[in-house]
Amino acid sequence: MLSSKVEAQTNINSFIIEKKLGEGSFSEVYRVKRKSDGAIYAMKKVKMGKLTIKEKDNALNEVRILASISHPNVIGYKEAFFEDSTNSLNVVMEYADGGDLLMKINQHKKGNTNFKEKEIWHYFI
Repeated sequence: MLSSKVEAQTNINSFIIEKKLGEGSFSEVYRVKRKSDGAIYAMKKVKMGKLTIKEKDNALNEVRILASISHPNVIGYKEAFFEDSTNSLNVVMEYADGGDLLMKINQHKKGNTNFKEKEIWHYFI
């Protein structure tokens, strides 16, 4: 479970929601700005109310896995907190201002171009 220390320090009022980046069946992702320092992040809001127990466990496991990974090619986890008013788990992560790998793949598809070999190796290494 999330520590009460994190929940007490951070809440939705700590951020300004700038725009929606995407959504799935049970979550939405927003570009947010932290009020205290102006830092930009991505915030995933997982709607916990309609999830089964297994899905809730999976959401919490995702947070644990994100928190344990530190790699330059993986979006970094910053913090997580629960928002009582919306029954949402909020996961704050680094914001990929250059987009993600799927976006780059789609750009190449649309332009009928290919990745350069050096670029592919950069992503995999």
